[in-house]
Amino acid sequence: MGRRSSQRRNAAMLDSDDTDSVSSSSTTRSDMMLSGLEEVQFDKETVLDQCVDALYEKRGSTREKALASIIEAFNSNIQHEFVEKKFATLLQQCLCSIKRGSSKEIALASHVIGLLALTAGPGDKAHEILEESVTPISDALKSRSDNSKISSLLECLAIITFVGGEEPEETEKSMQLMWQVINPKLGPNVATAKPSPAMITAVVSCWSFLLTTMDGWTLNPKSWQGSISYFSTLLDKEDRSMRIAAGETLALVFEVGSLEKFSGESNKGSSDSSTDEANKSRKLLHIQGLRAKVLNQVRTLSAEAGGKGSTKKDLNNQRNTFRDILEFLEDGYSPESSTKIGGESFSTSTWAQLIQLNFLKHFLGGGFVKHMQENEFLHDVFGFKPKKKLSGAEQHVSGTEKRMYKSPNSALNKARTQFINKQRMLSQDKNVGYFTGGDEF
Repeated sequence: MGRRSSQRRNAAMLDSDDTDSVSSSSTTRSDMMLSGLEEVQFDKETVLDQCVDALYEKRGSTREKALASIIEAFNSNIQHEFVEKKFATLLQQCLCSIKRGSSKEIALASHVIGLLALTAGPGDKAHEILEESVTPISDALKSRSDNSKISSLLECLAIITFVGGEEPEETEKSMQLMWQVINPKLGPNVATAKPSPAMITAVVSCWSFLLTTMDGWTLNPKSWQGSISYFSTLLDKEDRSMRIAAGETLALVFEVGSLEKFSGESNKGSSDSSTDEANKSRKLLHIQGLRAKVLNQVRTLSAEAGGKGSTKKDLNNQRNTFRDILEFLEDGYSPESSTKIGGESFSTSTWAQLIQLNFLKHFLGGGFVKHMQENEFLHDVFGFKPKKKLSGAEQHVSGTEKRMYKSPNSALNKARTQFINKQRMLSQDKNVGYFTGGDEF
């Protein structure tokens, strides 16, 4: 009873408005007790604990607000201490949200699990996240009613596999689960609608993100036969985002190598050496034909004229992407990119690195810079060594954090006010007991 009552009290702050607070004068006096880094640290620990408690609440909107606040906190700081203390609890509650929640709650919970894995970094925790999450995510993917939900589930699966996958078989299993979303016949017999362009784009992006971690020779050839032909058909579709995702994936497939595993030609052993040579020649011709077809498609898209309803920005993005792909296929030059983080730059020089960078930028959003500055796992991924961290309040109290923790309308500020009020009342009760000769506990 005590725990449930505490959870209800903690969850109340997520549904409250400004009228729930006490007078501004008393709040101001209480807030003056905390300043600078101590106040921020207090907010982070208190509100995250309250948000986790709120995930036990029956009201879906309360859980959604709690998950959104957790995402905000994980984007603003690398929550190592919190993950160390509440890793298992947060994971299980997020998995419960995926099993029972609305589409919005599932999307938020999926994002939290991904952030949890990125914060934990490679090791036992990340591997446990992967093992515990694969089945609930797989079950949730069978319902394709909402594109945003499916995209979030796919991105979560990609991130937790990227961080927690310890064996190639684990990564390939996740890639197969993604593939089944757009090729349902490959999975359980479930009646599904035709996948939307947005869903196909999400699958292709997540699939290629995981392919960046694989050695082409370790892939199971039976799983990916015909994938080059499939991506080639996507280049002819009207949706520009789908074309770009398919084009970048094809570039990665050619970069990874071992093209026969993606080409559609199965290996057929034979004791007849002449037959074996004939099979090899046929496979080589088939791969060369596929490559020539893709090359022609890429050349066309690199110079495509604007069509009805296409914006100049989208068209330029497509042209630039396919010009890079064309240069790679014709001359072997991969695109180079440079990203500046806190005054320092790091570069990418392969399709695999570029795909990883763009995917993590998209997933982390406003938290990308913070994680690149302080997340050691991402330092290892990109070979990036940031400048020496600032000390004290300079390190933690950024402009974003000031808005996050200082805004009078933020959930974090409201929670801090409620906590301070509660502590003041407890203190007053003790003082009354002391001056009246009552017992003090």
